[in-house]
Amino acid sequence: MHNAQPVQSPLFSSHQFIQLALDNQVLKFGEFVLKSGRISPYFFNAGLLATGEMLSLLARGYADALAEQITDDEQELVIFGAAYKGIPFVAATAQALWQHHGINAKWGYNRKEAKTHGEGGNLVGADVSGKAVWVLDDVITAGTAMREVVDILGQAGASVAGIIVALDRKEKGQAEHSAIQELAATLAVPVRALVDIDDLISYLADDQSEYRDDTQLAKMQHYREKYGV
Repeated sequence: MHNAQPVQSPLFSSHQFIQLALDNQVLKFGEFVLKSGRISPYFFNAGLLATGEMLSLLARGYADALAEQITDDEQELVIFGAAYKGIPFVAATAQALWQHHGINAKWGYNRKEAKTHGEGGNLVGADVSGKAVWVLDDVITAGTAMREVVDILGQAGASVAGIIVALDRKEKGQAEHSAIQELAATLAVPVRALVDIDDLISYLADDQSEYRDDTQLAKMQHYREKYGV
C-alpha cells in the first residue's frame, strides 16, 4: 500500500449526515410498508444521495471506517461496490481514502449482465482474484443482495474481508438476529454501519435538531422495541 500525506478535514459526523439525508429526502419519516410487510416509521433511499455534498460525506464515512480497519501499511486494500448504487459509492470512497488517509486503495464493481465482447466478464476495475475484499453497501435488509455479492466475489476467486453499510436498521430478520448479525456470523467478518436506528432516535430527541418531533420519536422508539435487536 502506498501512503501519502493525508489532507486534513473534518471527520464524518452521523448528525450531519442525518441532517443532510433529511434535507435531501434521502431519509424520510412517516409510514412506509416494507417488503416484509412491516409498517416502518422511516425510510432510507440511497438512490437520492445525488449531490456532491452528500456523496462526499458518505464516502468520507466509508473511508474513515476502512482506515480504522487497516493497521498494516503494507496491506493492500481492495474495495467493491455492487451494481448499480454501489458503483459511485466505491469510486468516491477510493478518492476519499487517498485524499484524507493517503491510502491508495484498489476498487471495482460488477455488471448486472456479463459483457460478451472486449475483455468480457461481469467484473470491472481491480483484479480481485486471491484478494480479501471490503464490500460497501447502503442498507442491508434481508441480506439477499449481499449474499449475491459474496457469491460473485467467490466465483472470481476472492474472499470478503468485511462489509460497511451506510445504515443499520438493527431489526430482526426471520429469526432473532438481524441480517447484519447473520452475515457477520456466517462470513466470520466484521460488518460495520456508519449510522443506525439508535442514531436516528438520538437525533429526533435532540433539542437542537430542527427535525425534533416527539410524536415521530415515540413511533421510532416503539418500532425499535418491537422489531429491534
